[in-house]
Amino acid sequence: MLGLGLAIEPQIWALIFVMVRVGAAFVAAPVFGAVSLPLTVRVSLAGAIGILVLGSHSITPPPSVFAVATFLSIAAEALVGFAMGFILQAAFSAPLIASEVIGGAMGIGFANSIDPQNGRSSPALGQFFSIMLTLLFLSVDGHLVLVDMLVKSYEALPPGAAWLGADRLKAIAFFGAYAFLAGLLLALPVGFLLLCLNLVVGMMSRAAPALNLFAVGLPASLAVGVVALAIAFPAMGDYMLVIIREALGAVQTLVLG
Repeated sequence: MLGLGLAIEPQIWALIFVMVRVGAAFVAAPVFGAVSLPLTVRVSLAGAIGILVLGSHSITPPPSVFAVATFLSIAAEALVGFAMGFILQAAFSAPLIASEVIGGAMGIGFANSIDPQNGRSSPALGQFFSIMLTLLFLSVDGHLVLVDMLVKSYEALPPGAAWLGADRLKAIAFFGAYAFLAGLLLALPVGFLLLCLNLVVGMMSRAAPALNLFAVGLPASLAVGVVALAIAFPAMGDYMLVIIREALGAVQTLVLG
């Protein structure tokens, strides 16, 4: 019996309290936060991990449900979970930045499709990169590392003392800057080649106006871009693994310090 006559079993209240952090992480994190993933599956996963946390840690939820201290504790739990998921989501934005750079240079920036992660329209080339990054993330067990960090976070950041300090918030902001850098580095091989091609086409169009941008430049950019992507994609795949490792390392630093 908890708080203002509200009949809630202590075990159920403890499970709900633990699920706040896990559910917030799943809302913000890629794969788990995809709009194509049913809400019931997300809640079930959060409940299963909550049971695991209760079995491995001694969690004491607030004694009263309707109290200011309880609301502050729930806000702190949601902040920690959201921060862990946000770091991974920021890493998954790097391929979208790379696709904007490459797609604009290739002339296919207008080709859009629906992003299965958030349900919004995004560049088609970015969808290809995002799918590959998701497959690599799952292949290196990144989802299991996230679950492991969630469980360990209850020991490093116990409920009631889980407010993120200024140093951790600063690290999250700096990792957001790294996501932009990673996107530009991911697009560098193909983007630089297309930039050189556009310079050559520009000089040719000045020397021979008949060889204008639309007659020669766009077909050449598209053909060279496709060939360059095919050649450079193994190196881009290796760098995607680096992005995943950096993201998981940032999550570990956030949790363990």
